[in-house]
Amino acid sequence: MIPSDLVNNLWVLLAGLLVFLMTIAVGFLEVGELGEGLAYSLYKTVLFTGLALVVMAIVGFNTAFAPTWGGVIGNPFYANGFFLGGFSTSAVNPVSDVWWSTSGTGLTTGVYFLFETAFAAVTLALVGVVFFRKVKTAAIVAYSVVYFVILWNLPAAWIWNPSGWLAKMGMVDFAGGLVVHGAAGAAGLGVMYQIWREERARGAREAIPVPIRISPGWLTLGILLLWLGWFGFNPGSVLQFNDEAVVVVLTTFLAAATALFSLTATLWWLGGSRPSLLNAVNGILMGLIVITPLAGFVSPGSAIVLGVLCGPVFYLGEVIFGRFRWYTDPVGLLPGHLMGGLFGVSMIAFFAQTQFAHPAGAASLPNGLLFGGGMAAVHQLGIEELGIVAVMVAIFVLSFATAWVLARVFGGITETGTPSADA
Repeated sequence: MIPSDLVNNLWVLLAGLLVFLMTIAVGFLEVGELGEGLAYSLYKTVLFTGLALVVMAIVGFNTAFAPTWGGVIGNPFYANGFFLGGFSTSAVNPVSDVWWSTSGTGLTTGVYFLFETAFAAVTLALVGVVFFRKVKTAAIVAYSVVYFVILWNLPAAWIWNPSGWLAKMGMVDFAGGLVVHGAAGAAGLGVMYQIWREERARGAREAIPVPIRISPGWLTLGILLLWLGWFGFNPGSVLQFNDEAVVVVLTTFLAAATALFSLTATLWWLGGSRPSLLNAVNGILMGLIVITPLAGFVSPGSAIVLGVLCGPVFYLGEVIFGRFRWYTDPVGLLPGHLMGGLFGVSMIAFFAQTQFAHPAGAASLPNGLLFGGGMAAVHQLGIEELGIVAVMVAIFVLSFATAWVLARVFGGITETGTPSADA
């Protein structure tokens, strides 16, 4: 292995480990907002991590990242098929062979598998915040298997796989504003709709509430680990260690820090809310989410501007999603991850600059509208919005269908008792 490829593999391997850290950090964040009943919240994220590794190794990695069938889903039989090639000596060697779509970076199959599996795990952890203490463990496990074979894999195959139909059209999503955050919101909505159907059938007029009990220590630990993990999430998505990776570090951290103050100021100005730890945490998260699809395509200056926009966008999301009473979302999947992810993807066509996008692997991405992109940027906006509609509809429908089938198998996916923050 040549030195540059070795450095790239070490860099992406470290980034993947940091992303794995984020999955458990989501559990800490849930504990910090819903109370110190640690066992269930943390067990979910440990469970997701283990399931992601096993299921993605068996088949999920191929259905997302192998050459696709018709641009829709990766060929599960690629490179001798299941189990990362299984026991065959003629399979792709996960240690030394370069994965077909990463030849420019020299990433081996094993490193690329670990990195993308970490993304799959943390995405399900985001969906899992809507399970609260309401959904049966058996249903969670079964849903997770489907998730790592189809639900997470379709957006990845469409956008991040070079042979995906949206990728061929020119859609980009640097580190997962849609593939991770937007799709997690759509999947969460599908599960919440099935939860509501079951609660309504038991006579509820509104969704059974989940009590919020702030635990400052756990909340601070959760956001600290997530912020640290995002160092792997965004900079690692360059897939090589170069100058652009350092730029992505800057855009990621500047957007998060700016959004902290933007949301605090917005909530104080429009809602009269005093500065608080929860507002600071939501601001940091919103900045990290919004910059994720753009981090490799924009300047540090643009990252600060985007961070300023995060406060009003989150406030708007809370106003919109707070009107509905058929679900509970105290951890903020919808105003944060769904709203922030889709907003960030849409902003690509406004803030992108080719001198940043080229070394980040998006050589064909035109300048955004704010940087003289003209009709090319308008065209890019249309592609991004098409991708948003396609992914949101497909994942919501498939997620709800999965939850509906599991309800038939398990006699409902929800527990019948009222959830407790200390359960």
